Amino acid sequence: MKKIKQSIKTCKSLKDLEQLRLSLFGKKGFFAAEFAKMKTLPNDEKKDFAQKLNADKDLYLNLLNDKKMILESIAIEKEMKENSVDVTLFNSTPTSGALHPVMQTMDKIIEYFVSMNFSIQEGPLVEDDFHNFEALNLPKYHPARDMQDTFYFEDSMLLRTHTSPVQIRTMLNETPPIRVISPGAVFRRDYDLTHTPMFHQVEGLVVDKAGVVSFANLKYILEDFLKYMFGDVKVRFRPSFFPFTEPSAEVDISCIFCKGKGCRVCSHTGWLEVLGSGVVDPNVFEAVGYKDVSGYAFGLGVERFAMLLHKIPDLRSLFEGDLRLLEQFR
Repeated sequence: MKKIKQSIKTCKSLKDLEQLRLSLFGKKGFFAAEFAKMKTLPNDEKKDFAQKLNADKDLYLNLLNDKKMILESIAIEKEMKENSVDVTLFNSTPTSGALHPVMQTMDKIIEYFVSMNFSIQEGPLVEDDFHNFEALNLPKYHPARDMQDTFYFEDSMLLRTHTSPVQIRTMLNETPPIRVISPGAVFRRDYDLTHTPMFHQVEGLVVDKAGVVSFANLKYILEDFLKYMFGDVKVRFRPSFFPFTEPSAEVDISCIFCKGKGCRVCSHTGWLEVLGSGVVDPNVFEAVGYKDVSGYAFGLGVERFAMLLHKIPDLRSLFEGDLRLLEQFR
């Protein structure tokens, strides 16, 4: 018995311990042979023999289990040392994601107009012809529709080409005074350095009683907005044409790259076009049933602003998901 105890005590691996257990408790092991001897013993000796044998059996089972726990602990510790990871090899500096530059720019634009008491309105991406064109003084076969490069569906529905339909829906559902911006995605069939099939716009609309809102109000709000976005820049208004405003104006800022001196970016003019604006055409008010009102509207491309703010030369790079570019905006 002392020899068995010593064998358990000096066992150095789980494999050897398992072999020892089988030699003791297997079908052909030590205790199976001992219990077989009971057949040859007198009846009056069998009880004492069995009690002693069961006591020994319990003793060795406990010794084996205790040794197994020790060997398992040693094996786990060894494996942990062999497979340990030196955490000092990794950069522990916490990193975080960031908003996409287009969304950063969108948020900055929205923050300004919300601070100027504009509410935010949104509308469906799939529009009908009335909201997207006709109500905006673009009747069927109007030549200005060619400027939109529209994605049409078979049922005369279309992907909206601007967020102006939101303004129409707002006027149909509300009464003046109205002071809203409509940010969101729009779609046109165009793709080059400065155009993509999907891009984002923020359009604004202010409507009040006749004579309350004028071009002067529009000029003030846009000059203040552009200085908020680009800093100390000069702003100019150029006469232009939009079907839904009259008079209409393109708005330029002095080139932020050359400070108005003339460079390749501004085609050596010293000016960069940034948005369109104007006084709402009376035909638009007639389409929504408004009378004796005045108002102004404006619209801008968010990607255009993002490119200027972050000096990004190719609009398409904003949508390619290149981490080398996007990681710079953390």
